[in-house]
Amino acid sequence: MNRLDEMFVMSSEQKERLTAIGKLADSFASEAHRVDAEHDFAFEHIEALRKLNYFSYTVPREFGGEGITLYEFVMLQERLAQGDAAIALGVGWHLSVMFELNLNKPWSEAALAALNEQVVKQQILVNRAATEKASGSPTRGGKPQTTALQCTDGSYVLNGRKTFTTLSPVLDYFLVTAGLDEDTVEFMIPRTADGLRIEQTWNMLGMRGTASHDLVMEEVLLPASALMQVFPKKKAQLAAPHLLHIPACYLGIALAARKEAIKFAYSYQPNSLSTSIIHVPHIVQQLGQIELELQTARHFMYSVAARWDQQVLPPEQLSIELNAVKVTAIQTALSVVDKAMRIVGAHSLALDHPLQRMYRDVRFGLHNPPMEDAVLSMLGRLAIKDIELELEHKQEHEQD
Repeated sequence: MNRLDEMFVMSSEQKERLTAIGKLADSFASEAHRVDAEHDFAFEHIEALRKLNYFSYTVPREFGGEGITLYEFVMLQERLAQGDAAIALGVGWHLSVMFELNLNKPWSEAALAALNEQVVKQQILVNRAATEKASGSPTRGGKPQTTALQCTDGSYVLNGRKTFTTLSPVLDYFLVTAGLDEDTVEFMIPRTADGLRIEQTWNMLGMRGTASHDLVMEEVLLPASALMQVFPKKKAQLAAPHLLHIPACYLGIALAARKEAIKFAYSYQPNSLSTSIIHVPHIVQQLGQIELELQTARHFMYSVAARWDQQVLPPEQLSIELNAVKVTAIQTALSVVDKAMRIVGAHSLALDHPLQRMYRDVRFGLHNPPMEDAVLSMLGRLAIKDIELELEHKQEHEQD
């Protein structure tokens, strides 16, 4: 385990799990490159993680899972992304769904317990299918056009299409949002349901290995028990700590890019120099800037995760920090990968070089929630509120 991997380890148990994930991540790197090039899917990586029981790491201990903290969740996902970012992002969605369901408990106690048991005992995979072309990102309030009709016997019939269904080749259950009369609801649909199919539409510049194809539902008949929750008309803005798996993934890519840049600079010696370029002053400066940016972003992410675990503030007060971590991480990851490519030069643009894949993958972070413009607007309003409160207190003091 290298210096940067060990930097945030807080216990021997964390170190043991991080070492295990690190070994898998390092073994995933070459296959991840092939999968990207051939627009394939890394089934072997899913099976390797399943054998490690990784899919139940965010299930609470009382249900038989590992019950890892948010801090460790971030740590493991960051390390996994250094080897296969696409699988890390995909598996991160499953782990975050289990984290969020057990945190907020929006389902019935029996339904949640049953899902926890399946994940622990069978290492099944679940993910939400919420995005649609017409509605855009669910985080911006888009209403689903997927429809559910209730039959006289209490069952439901679903019709619709979902986009960005990450890990679609291996998901066991799809958590689908749909419109039911005037309500927005969520169903849990098994992969084996009649009328459900995956249409292979994922043809993107980056994150090709996530296999985020379309989920198509045509007259899918579901029992009444498949209805998991009815969303409130005015949905409360709950803190979303589980979404820290997103910045963790992209910082993992940045760490991998850093490693590639250092390896190249250490070994590359043009005939105009008497030593490798790693000793050239401007290369040393660029590496130093990479270190500074990574340390800043990583310390921010890990400190916020620790603050969440310790509940030093009410969840709603930590929400803005959780969102700010993602924006900071993406800005940092974009910058670090760009600097790594500048160090490596034109070699990094070769299609057989991992940096060009990292360059393409890291840009997907701009389009994962929370969205940068929304977070910056929130931070701006917070700054305005601060000065307004300060002026208000000043006026009250002058009146006294």
